[in-house]
Amino acid sequence: MTDQTPVSPVPGNQGAAMPESSVGKVLQRGGEELLLEKVTDRFAIHASDKANLAQLVQGLPAQVKPEQVPGQLAEIMVDPQQRDAVMQQMRQAETVDYVTHIYHLKDDPGSLVYVTNQITVQFAPQVGAEAIAQIIASVGLRQVKPVVGIPNTFVLETTPEATENPVKIANRLMQRSDVLTAEPNVVVRTQHLYRPKDPLYPKQWHLNHNGGLNLTAGSHVFAEQAWDITRGIRSVVVAIMDDSVDLRHPEFQGVGKIVAPRDLKQNDFLPLPEEVEDNHGTSCAGVAVAEENGVGTVGIAPGCALMPIRTTGYLDDEAIEELFDWAISRGASVISCSWGPAAVYFPLSLRQRAALTRAAIEGRNGKGCVIVFAAGNANRPTNGIVNERGWPNNVLSGPTAWLNGFTVHPDVITVSACTSLSKKAAYSNWGTEVSVCAPSNNAPPGIGLQETGFIYTPPEVRGSFPGLGIVTADRSGTPGYDPSSYTTDFGGTSSACPLVAGVAALVLSVNPDLTAFEVKQILQQTADKITDTDADPQFGFRKGTYEAGGRCDWFGYGKVNAFKAVQAAVQQQKQAIVAASRYVQQQNTTSAAIPDNNANGVTSLIRFSEPRLVRDVQVRVEIEHSFLGDLEIALTAPSGNTVLLQGRTLGRRSNLQTIYTLQTTPLLRRFLNQPAQGSWELQIVDLAAGDTGMLKSWQLTLGI
Repeated sequence: MTDQTPVSPVPGNQGAAMPESSVGKVLQRGGEELLLEKVTDRFAIHASDKANLAQLVQGLPAQVKPEQVPGQLAEIMVDPQQRDAVMQQMRQAETVDYVTHIYHLKDDPGSLVYVTNQITVQFAPQVGAEAIAQIIASVGLRQVKPVVGIPNTFVLETTPEATENPVKIANRLMQRSDVLTAEPNVVVRTQHLYRPKDPLYPKQWHLNHNGGLNLTAGSHVFAEQAWDITRGIRSVVVAIMDDSVDLRHPEFQGVGKIVAPRDLKQNDFLPLPEEVEDNHGTSCAGVAVAEENGVGTVGIAPGCALMPIRTTGYLDDEAIEELFDWAISRGASVISCSWGPAAVYFPLSLRQRAALTRAAIEGRNGKGCVIVFAAGNANRPTNGIVNERGWPNNVLSGPTAWLNGFTVHPDVITVSACTSLSKKAAYSNWGTEVSVCAPSNNAPPGIGLQETGFIYTPPEVRGSFPGLGIVTADRSGTPGYDPSSYTTDFGGTSSACPLVAGVAALVLSVNPDLTAFEVKQILQQTADKITDTDADPQFGFRKGTYEAGGRCDWFGYGKVNAFKAVQAAVQQQKQAIVAASRYVQQQNTTSAAIPDNNANGVTSLIRFSEPRLVRDVQVRVEIEHSFLGDLEIALTAPSGNTVLLQGRTLGRRSNLQTIYTLQTTPLLRRFLNQPAQGSWELQIVDLAAGDTGMLKSWQLTLGI
């Protein structure tokens, strides 16, 4: 596998010809094309004998970086002037399988991107096995495995016959009409979202408090009232995916407390802390499920079980699949993730999106795992553009797009942070994807960035940051944040995230029949509408009041309230309808032309008058089009929720008569328990020029 120096790209659309100069500098990722730049002072090798690496670089202007990169890659530090020459010498070594540059995303020098030898390719539905074999052989690939849940999609890897690296191969494959998606599997470091810095406070005010210094009324989650109903049950399992968990800590003892521990970093079943900095996961686990045992602290869901999963510290496709597959297969009810990619802008890959969707739909025997992610600590949008200034050496400057692909996944509960004064935590990320907020500490933006792969320091934000820290379990003894085995100054959205995960576990403890989507709805609908009319000290805008629809960018639908959420879950269980009592059906038989290559497409409406909740959904569609592979079909409910029924996977077919159901299209589950009353809108969009067609009719059947 070779890696040649590219020049500035001009990205094109899928299927369009890409300039040769762009082939080596565009990363296909999540349906987007990200610009890459090579890191000048290092490269990576995949060697069959890693013990011999020091001898390989002996006498060269290079050294082996001691930290291991997953995927059997090793990082070689090198004199920038000698990089390409050293890489060429390495390629001649018999024990070296391949050599590749290390990249960073354009305008984001801290986002180190390591290229593995894998590519995920989704072929058009009509492409058969023989044709696939010919295509992959022509570019020097071999098949490793299919991607579960995505038709005609495979994980491939390079062979000695490959003459280009996976970035280039993926871009060449994307220019073929019979390839829908081609993504190289790249590795980025995990970004933990907290490093404790605030003063110590000895009380767990975030659970319940009666006022005091730096405490406003109602800034806690009303845990004691929730505990009058339930303190959690062992059959509800909270998975903490993090750097490790100290399983020897008193807070995680008790019959049935630990379930299916896994260490993906060391590939064993003891996810214990090893490195000096391996403290984060223990504190997160303590916030969620620390046992009520008369010792130390207590978690919001002390009666629930803990599934500790130690991550590799990297976010390649394989790692994410392993994480979520383990959680699904071992019975996790709730998954708590207080981390994100160490990159300013990073969408999820096809496989990563699929892994989260699979967990949210297939977990808990089809009810779905509740997935909770921390919004992040940079005081930046989860998905948006900020006019950056003040970064040292102008590493970020001007209009800059920020994106954490995990927090914008539609099946995720994204959690921001508020303070003990019911204000926005100064560091907390924000955006339209935030579901709820939860109490945490207060601190300047950017906490935790430097320790997790970001190689630069964020702009300084001056001022006071009033608010108390979070008291929780800490790694035992002196290696932890505090020698006492407990910390009184944990925080960040890293702490807010497992707090919401624990509340979700209480909800499932009283009503285990709820789907993951229903749990998300309950948390949002029962949240307290805290407000913050102050201007952000860094940007000056105000996003702490609620708009129509009851949400705001800083707090989502509000601060999570454990008591109200558990109450609502009990009430919903009492009112649960075991099956739909009846079905109603409407159809629209008015034909409509589908505009060619028009992003607005054509829309068609069906209206229901029944004021009841949806229990089942079936959509029948009839379309004639000269090339159905150009079309995307989406359905929007009266609530505004939209589901993609059909992506561009129909190929050269010209007639479509099909029915989308909960079984064939699991995303339709998002409409369950939504109001049936109102207008339902079918939208069909033609995304390529040259073919035309008609929507003949469509029919919507609802179980209510």
